[in-house]
Order: sequence, then C-alpha cells, then structure tokens
Amino acid sequence: MSNKTLDINDNLLEYILKVGVDESLIKQNLRDETKNLEMGKMQIAPEQGAFMGFIAKLVNAKSYLEIGVFTGYSMLSVVEAMGKEGCAVGCDMSKEWTDIALRHWKKAGIDTQINLKLDKAEESLRGLENEGFDLAFIDADKENYDVYYEECLRLLKPKGLLMIDNIFWGGAVANEKIRDVDTLAIRVLNKKIMSDSRVDASMLSIGDGLMLVKKR
Repeated sequence: MSNKTLDINDNLLEYILKVGVDESLIKQNLRDETKNLEMGKMQIAPEQGAFMGFIAKLVNAKSYLEIGVFTGYSMLSVVEAMGKEGCAVGCDMSKEWTDIALRHWKKAGIDTQINLKLDKAEESLRGLENEGFDLAFIDADKENYDVYYEECLRLLKPKGLLMIDNIFWGGAVANEKIRDVDTLAIRVLNKKIMSDSRVDASMLSIGDGLMLVKKR
C-alpha cells in the first residue's frame, strides 16, 4: 500500500505497456506514424487510450464528442470500444492531421461512425444539439478550455462523462511563477471544476493529467 501516487519510471512504464495495454496493430501503426511528426508529442499515451476505451465501455457510451482529434488515436480507442452501434463527432481544424486519422479509421472499419468537423471548435459545437452525448473528451487549444468545458456541459446528457486532457500541463500548473496564457487557463479551469456544483470531478495522474467530470 502507499499513501501517495507512485512515480512512473521507465521500468514500470514498460511493465504497464506490456501487461496492461492490449493495443491493436492499427493503433501501433498510428502511433508509429504520429511520433515522426513535428507535433508528435501531442499524441496521447497508449495506456491513456486503453483507459478511455475502458471508460467508454464502463458507461456504456453510444455517442461521443471529441474536441481536438489530432491524428485520431483517442477517437479510435473510444469508438472501437463503443462498438458498431456507437457514433462520434470530432472537432479539429487540421486537414493534414485528420487525413492521417481517416486512413487509420478506415483500416479499423470505424470511419463511417465518425462525423469529422473541420472548423473552429466553437463554431462546430454551436451547431450541435443540447444533451446529445454520453461521453466527451477535450484535448485542444488550452486557452479556450473553459469555452469547451461549458459547451460540453451543454452537450452532455445528464450523468454524462467528460474527460479533459493535459490538466497538469507538464507540471506547470503547480508552479505559480509560470503565468503564460495556456497554463493560466488550465489552472483556472481546474479550480473551477473542483468547485462546480453542476458536476462531480476527479483528477487522475495518467498521462499529463486527466480530469474526469460527471455531469449531474
């Protein structure tokens, strides 16, 4: 037993990936292609993808909203977990990145389940109906996290679940001397969520920090 979260060293991480992550060849190939991109570090970790898929199954999600698709690994993880009855909306602005996603989604046979919207996320979200989603994920520009949070609360069904990535921002949120726009936005939203009477929430130390938010 331990009264604090363990540090994840390379040996333990290797063990987690070997024993705790059942990653398909398509997902492995997508990660391999993504890591060679200039912005490849934006890719979520495979253990986080596995966790998100588990959450989708746990809440029996059939409708999923993703803000910030990148090359599609998180979308692939969740939509596969939802099964053929699931449907998803993905919001992103980059055709270059989402073209990579589409290739791998097609290989996985899930492309027809995903409505990809290439526009500013605020514009795409405004066109969606209230309370239409079981599950949502935010992993986009940090400056607008609060906007995306409020839109997700509008769009999630009662008891729906929201996952928010990068809530630690490389540890910057804990250093008050760091006051750039992105860090401040995440820091402010973290505090807001934990005192928001509309939700129940929990911070998880997975990846770069993952916030789980359940709409009441």
